[in-house]
Amino acid sequence: MPHSPPFSEPADPHEGAGVEGSAAVLAERTAQSLRHLAGGPLTRLPQLLEAMVAIGSDLDVHRVLHRIAETAASLTGARYAAVEVLDEDGDGLRDLITHGTPPEGRPAAPFALRVPIKVRGELFGSLFLAGQPDGAAAGQGAAPGAEAGRFSEVDLHLVRVLATEAGIAMGNARMHAAARQRRRWIDGAASVTTALLAGPETGSATEHALTVVAEKGRELAEAATGAVLLPQADGAMEVVAISTVLPESVRAETYGGTIPPESPVLHQILAGLAVFSDDFAGDPRSISPLSRHYGPTMLLPLHSGGRVLGALALCRASGDTRFTHLERTLGTQFASQAALALVLADRHRDRERLAVYEDRDRIARDLHDLVIQRLFATGMLLESAQRTAVLPEVKGDVGRAVDELDATIQEIRTAIIALQQGPPEAPAGPRTRILREAGAATAVLGTRPSVHFVGPVDARVGAECARALVAAVGRALAEVARTATSAQVVVDATVTLADGREGVRLTVTGEGEGEDDGPAAPVVWEGPLQP
Repeated sequence: MPHSPPFSEPADPHEGAGVEGSAAVLAERTAQSLRHLAGGPLTRLPQLLEAMVAIGSDLDVHRVLHRIAETAASLTGARYAAVEVLDEDGDGLRDLITHGTPPEGRPAAPFALRVPIKVRGELFGSLFLAGQPDGAAAGQGAAPGAEAGRFSEVDLHLVRVLATEAGIAMGNARMHAAARQRRRWIDGAASVTTALLAGPETGSATEHALTVVAEKGRELAEAATGAVLLPQADGAMEVVAISTVLPESVRAETYGGTIPPESPVLHQILAGLAVFSDDFAGDPRSISPLSRHYGPTMLLPLHSGGRVLGALALCRASGDTRFTHLERTLGTQFASQAALALVLADRHRDRERLAVYEDRDRIARDLHDLVIQRLFATGMLLESAQRTAVLPEVKGDVGRAVDELDATIQEIRTAIIALQQGPPEAPAGPRTRILREAGAATAVLGTRPSVHFVGPVDARVGAECARALVAAVGRALAEVARTATSAQVVVDATVTLADGREGVRLTVTGEGEGEDDGPAAPVVWEGPLQP
């Protein structure tokens, strides 16, 4: 394809002027070209004007480019027309839109025509024509004496007007596309914030907040994979959430993968700087084996309040188009918004947990200050009545009622302890862990085991003894569940072992449902309070 045909666009004397200057130059150039046409044959002028109106009213980039190529071929009679679109750096082709049959070999200079297309003073691409058939010039109203097969001055002016209008139309189309893309990213960031704050039960596509960010980022960037990475204790970054359209084998390899601490990419992310690569697989900065699956990539830090929380990776497959400057800017802004949303979501969940714990504390205080005190007072009244009772049967019945009240008070105290348990991620004491073991046995027994504590279990039982005690509770409940449908667990931290050391005694008993089923043999375990 020729690069310097005879009728190429001359150098622009106003090159480098501002946008307003460029628009004035384009308008003047269009007027000059139309004056040239007015002085010659006018048979093609209505078609040109109709094409200009159609091109200027369309905001779809690819449709505009196809119409330009088709119109240029129709106006000049060329067999082949092509619109060459440069990439953002201007050093390579990003797109090529063609119409007609391409010429064989390199056309001679008089039989090819190239005109630049400029958008707001910057070179966008060029309009190339070749292969004008014999007699086309005369048939299309060329100047008298024009040689068959050659492009004429009239053709040059027609194509020049078309290229000028194409530049204006492309500028409008690009502005419209950029505005639409910005709106899409803004709406996406807003939807992430809404999903994280609302929670998975009210519309989020996933239960994990980080996966919400990965999924939405991948959709907005039109990437093959979106992943969130978090710092680890060894200095690396691990993929903890992923959304991908690649095969399951790639997903399985990527999830849980890491960027090693010595990676230059990781150093840049931890410094709060984004990393962009047009080919991540061949990028010397990336030393992670995960990069071999990807081409154009954005690694965007998730930072808030001057602290890097992690990173968002948006990766396209090898061979896909690279991210534009606008996409990189929008991706960086999305990552900042997503980091803020994650922080807000964490604080929102913390407030909800705090409200639950405050409500539990209130219930526990009410049970302790009101219910237990009343039960205790009732028990004292019954004991007083038992002492004054004359009949042995009455004394026995009152005594059993007092025992039932004592057992009820113990059950309520156990419930109070359960209500006061900390969050699952907080270090749990022996009481909390024993209550969890008892709760886990509910499904096997059919009823929740009753648990009684004697003495300050959390204060006296050491870490090693606590591990052995909790394990013993689990084994004892499993053994009792074979023959019983209910169980009672008693943990006494005030006993003295046979060797004279202070210890803790675990007693687990079970009962069946039948009338003939008496108390099963208790399971007893003992251990020293300290190793």
